[in-house]
Amino acid sequence: MTNFAIVVIGASSGGVAAMRQLVAKLDPKSPAAYFVVMHIGALHSRLASILSAAGPLPAAPAKRAGAIVPGRIFIAPPDYHLLINREGMSLSRGPRVNWTRPAIDPLFRSAARAFGPRVIGVILTGRLNDGTAGLYEVHRHGGTTVVQDPGEAECPEMPASALRHVPIDHWRPLESIPALLSDLAREIAARHDEEPARAGVIP
Repeated sequence: MTNFAIVVIGASSGGVAAMRQLVAKLDPKSPAAYFVVMHIGALHSRLASILSAAGPLPAAPAKRAGAIVPGRIFIAPPDYHLLINREGMSLSRGPRVNWTRPAIDPLFRSAARAFGPRVIGVILTGRLNDGTAGLYEVHRHGGTTVVQDPGEAECPEMPASALRHVPIDHWRPLESIPALLSDLAREIAARHDEEPARAGVIP
């Protein structure tokens, strides 16, 4: 693994529009790999093609044993939890989490445990509280926590839940999150150059 940030993003209701707006402004030169979970269930999804068309970075469904590559967007496929580790990606048909598969929490937890302070966790619009527990794990392992301002989210429940239960580093309107992610990714890459991040710092 070279030096780049791991950005994990979760969204639900209203998430397609929010993700299109976010990816449209991502910096293709930013040192980051992006992982996205939306509550698509087992239904066929065109999210990868939608996001590829919306912004400068290629998006594709995550694959079992796929390599983690910066400058790409990897999307949890229908009916599979997306997990990541130091070796790459994996897919799981494990039990539904928060009544859904794919779910946000499994991705966030796996990223936090594997990559610790190299992780940026982002919660966007959505119902209920999926992502709150996973974002707490990002915080606990030294990562950076980001939420969309609930006041502007199409569905404020997920970001509001995260704000209530997780120490949040950055609480922003959606339009300012892409630039924030680029700044944070560069800081993480520079910090990692000086002192390599250790995964699993907290048992």
